[in-house]
Amino acid sequence: MVAMESDSELERGDAAPDFELPGTDGEAYSADSFETDALLVVFTCNHCPYAKAKFGLLNELATEYDDLAVVGINPNDAEEYPDDSFEAMRERVADGTVAYDAYLRDETGETTAAYGAVCTPDPFLFGREGGEWRLRYHGRVDDALNPDDEPTEFYIRDAVDAVLAGEEVPHPDRPSRGCSIKWPGE
Repeated sequence: MVAMESDSELERGDAAPDFELPGTDGEAYSADSFETDALLVVFTCNHCPYAKAKFGLLNELATEYDDLAVVGINPNDAEEYPDDSFEAMRERVADGTVAYDAYLRDETGETTAAYGAVCTPDPFLFGREGGEWRLRYHGRVDDALNPDDEPTEFYIRDAVDAVLAGEEVPHPDRPSRGCSIKWPGE
Protein backbone atom coordinates (compact mmCIF):
# COMPACT_ATOMS: atom_id res chain seq x y z
CA MET A 1 0.00 0.00 0.00
CA VAL A 2 1.39 3.37 -1.04
CA ALA A 3 -0.42 6.32 0.55
CA MET A 4 -0.80 9.37 -1.66
CA GLU A 5 -2.60 12.70 -1.56
CA SER A 6 -4.83 13.87 -4.39
CA ASP A 7 -3.55 16.58 -6.70
CA SER A 8 -5.78 17.14 -9.73
CA GLU A 9 -5.39 19.94 -12.24
CA LEU A 10 -9.17 20.44 -12.24
CA GLU A 11 -10.11 23.66 -10.49
CA ARG A 12 -13.38 24.91 -9.11
CA GLY A 13 -15.63 25.94 -11.96
CA ASP A 14 -14.05 23.52 -14.48
CA ALA A 15 -16.39 21.28 -16.46
CA ALA A 16 -16.50 17.60 -15.55
CA PRO A 17 -14.60 15.46 -18.03
CA ASP A 18 -17.16 13.24 -19.71
CA PHE A 19 -16.99 9.47 -19.60
CA GLU A 20 -18.87 6.40 -20.70
CA LEU A 21 -18.23 3.49 -18.40
CA PRO A 22 -19.91 0.18 -17.58
CA GLY A 23 -21.74 -0.13 -14.29
CA THR A 24 -22.09 -3.14 -12.05
CA ASP A 25 -25.79 -3.19 -12.94
CA GLY A 26 -25.04 -3.90 -16.63
CA GLU A 27 -25.82 -0.36 -17.78
CA ALA A 28 -23.39 2.15 -19.33
CA TYR A 29 -23.13 5.56 -17.67
CA SER A 30 -21.91 9.03 -18.56
CA ALA A 31 -21.92 12.16 -16.40
CA ASP A 32 -25.15 13.17 -18.17
CA SER A 33 -26.85 9.92 -17.08
CA PHE A 34 -27.56 11.55 -13.72
CA GLU A 35 -30.43 14.02 -13.57
CA THR A 36 -29.66 15.45 -10.16
CA ASP A 37 -28.51 18.86 -8.97
CA ALA A 38 -25.19 17.52 -7.65
CA LEU A 39 -22.85 14.75 -8.80
CA LEU A 40 -20.20 13.22 -6.55
CA VAL A 41 -17.64 11.24 -8.55
CA VAL A 42 -15.36 9.23 -6.27
CA PHE A 43 -12.41 7.28 -7.62
CA THR A 44 -12.35 4.32 -5.28
CA CYS A 45 -11.76 0.58 -5.11
CA ASN A 46 -12.53 -2.52 -3.08
CA HIS A 47 -9.18 -3.33 -1.48
CA CYS A 48 -7.74 -0.03 -0.19
CA PRO A 49 -8.28 0.46 3.57
CA TYR A 50 -8.66 4.24 3.04
CA ALA A 51 -11.42 3.68 0.46
CA LYS A 52 -13.13 0.99 2.55
CA ALA A 53 -13.21 3.36 5.53
CA LYS A 54 -15.39 5.76 3.49
CA PHE A 55 -17.92 3.21 2.13
CA GLY A 56 -20.38 3.87 4.96
CA LEU A 57 -20.42 7.66 4.60
CA LEU A 58 -20.70 7.49 0.80
CA ASN A 59 -23.54 4.96 1.10
CA GLU A 60 -25.31 7.30 3.55
CA LEU A 61 -24.97 10.24 1.15
CA ALA A 62 -26.40 8.18 -1.72
CA THR A 63 -29.40 7.27 0.43
CA GLU A 64 -30.02 10.61 2.16
CA TYR A 65 -29.89 13.04 -0.77
CA ASP A 66 -32.42 12.76 -3.59
CA ASP A 67 -30.71 15.53 -5.61
CA LEU A 68 -27.21 14.00 -5.34
CA ALA A 69 -25.83 11.13 -7.41
CA VAL A 70 -22.92 9.28 -5.78
CA VAL A 71 -20.85 7.55 -8.44
CA GLY A 72 -17.90 5.32 -7.58
CA ILE A 73 -15.33 4.67 -10.31
CA ASN A 74 -12.84 1.84 -9.84
CA PRO A 75 -9.74 2.28 -12.02
CA ASN A 76 -7.42 -0.29 -10.49
CA ASP A 77 -5.68 -3.04 -12.46
CA ALA A 78 -7.85 -6.11 -11.79
CA GLU A 79 -5.15 -8.57 -12.86
CA GLU A 80 -2.72 -7.34 -10.21
CA TYR A 81 -5.50 -6.63 -7.70
CA PRO A 82 -8.25 -9.27 -8.10
CA ASP A 83 -10.28 -7.68 -5.28
CA ASP A 84 -10.86 -4.80 -7.70
CA SER A 85 -12.19 -6.93 -10.56
CA PHE A 86 -15.57 -6.17 -12.09
CA GLU A 87 -16.94 -9.37 -10.57
CA ALA A 88 -15.68 -8.35 -7.10
CA MET A 89 -17.30 -4.93 -7.62
CA ARG A 90 -20.62 -6.64 -8.40
CA GLU A 91 -20.24 -8.74 -5.24
CA ARG A 92 -19.72 -5.60 -3.10
CA VAL A 93 -22.91 -4.10 -4.55
CA ALA A 94 -24.88 -7.34 -4.16
CA ASP A 95 -23.93 -7.74 -0.49
CA GLY A 96 -24.63 -4.06 0.28
CA THR A 97 -21.05 -3.10 1.06
CA VAL A 98 -21.29 -0.52 -1.75
CA ALA A 99 -24.67 1.19 -2.16
CA TYR A 100 -23.84 4.13 -4.42
CA ASP A 101 -26.12 5.33 -7.19
CA ALA A 102 -23.66 3.70 -9.62
CA TYR A 103 -20.40 1.76 -9.29
CA LEU A 104 -18.44 1.96 -12.54
CA ARG A 105 -15.36 0.28 -13.98
CA ASP A 106 -12.62 2.34 -15.68
CA GLU A 107 -10.78 -0.55 -17.35
CA THR A 108 -8.34 1.63 -19.32
CA GLY A 109 -7.75 4.35 -16.73
CA GLU A 110 -8.59 7.06 -19.30
CA THR A 111 -11.39 8.60 -17.24
CA THR A 112 -9.28 8.53 -14.10
CA ALA A 113 -6.44 10.29 -15.93
CA ALA A 114 -8.85 12.90 -17.35
CA TYR A 115 -9.93 13.80 -13.81
CA GLY A 116 -6.36 13.72 -12.53
CA ALA A 117 -7.25 11.30 -9.75
CA VAL A 118 -4.23 9.72 -8.06
CA CYS A 119 -5.54 7.94 -4.97
CA THR A 120 -8.49 6.01 -3.60
CA PRO A 121 -10.68 7.60 -2.48
CA ASP A 122 -10.41 10.76 -4.57
CA PRO A 123 -13.75 12.65 -4.57
CA PHE A 124 -14.92 15.35 -7.01
CA LEU A 125 -18.21 17.16 -6.33
CA PHE A 126 -19.98 18.87 -9.22
CA GLY A 127 -23.01 21.13 -9.45
CA ARG A 128 -25.11 21.93 -12.52
CA GLU A 129 -24.50 25.23 -14.24
CA GLY A 130 -26.02 26.04 -17.60
CA GLY A 131 -26.64 22.36 -18.27
CA GLU A 132 -23.01 21.40 -17.50
CA TRP A 133 -21.42 19.78 -14.49
CA ARG A 134 -19.00 22.25 -12.89
CA LEU A 135 -16.51 21.35 -10.15
CA ARG A 136 -17.50 22.78 -6.78
CA TYR A 137 -15.23 20.80 -4.43
CA HIS A 138 -12.34 18.37 -4.73
CA GLY A 139 -10.92 16.92 -1.57
CA ARG A 140 -11.38 14.95 1.59
CA VAL A 141 -14.74 13.55 2.56
CA ASP A 142 -13.99 14.16 6.25
CA ASP A 143 -11.19 14.95 8.68
CA ALA A 144 -10.22 11.31 9.36
CA LEU A 145 -6.91 11.00 7.51
CA ASN A 146 -6.23 7.38 8.39
CA PRO A 147 -8.53 4.36 7.99
CA ASP A 148 -8.87 3.77 11.74
CA ASP A 149 -9.47 7.44 12.65
CA GLU A 150 -12.98 8.52 13.66
CA PRO A 151 -14.13 11.61 11.75
CA THR A 152 -15.46 14.67 13.59
CA GLU A 153 -16.00 16.94 10.56
CA PHE A 154 -17.71 15.86 7.34
CA TYR A 155 -16.44 18.19 4.62
CA ILE A 156 -18.27 16.42 1.81
CA ARG A 157 -21.65 16.66 3.57
CA ASP A 158 -21.12 20.42 4.07
CA ALA A 159 -20.07 20.72 0.41
CA VAL A 160 -23.13 18.82 -0.83
CA ASP A 161 -25.43 20.98 1.31
CA ALA A 162 -23.84 24.14 -0.12
CA VAL A 163 -24.09 22.96 -3.73
CA LEU A 164 -27.74 21.96 -3.30
CA ALA A 165 -28.49 25.35 -1.70
CA GLY A 166 -26.80 27.17 -4.61
CA GLU A 167 -24.05 28.50 -2.35
CA GLU A 168 -20.26 28.42 -2.44
CA VAL A 169 -18.67 25.44 -0.70
CA PRO A 170 -17.41 26.69 2.68
CA HIS A 171 -14.31 24.48 2.80
CA PRO A 172 -11.11 24.85 0.82
CA ASP A 173 -10.10 21.93 -1.37
CA ARG A 174 -7.98 19.71 0.85
CA PRO A 175 -6.10 16.78 -0.65
CA SER A 176 -7.71 13.42 -0.11
CA ARG A 177 -5.45 10.68 1.20
CA GLY A 178 -5.49 7.05 0.15
CA CYS A 179 -3.77 4.24 -1.69
CA SER A 180 -2.18 5.06 -5.00
CA ILE A 181 -4.18 4.13 -8.08
CA LYS A 182 -3.01 0.84 -9.53
CA TRP A 183 -2.88 1.85 -13.20
CA PRO A 184 -3.74 -0.86 -15.74
CA GLY A 185 -0.69 -2.23 -17.48
CA GLU A 186 1.87 -0.84 -15.01
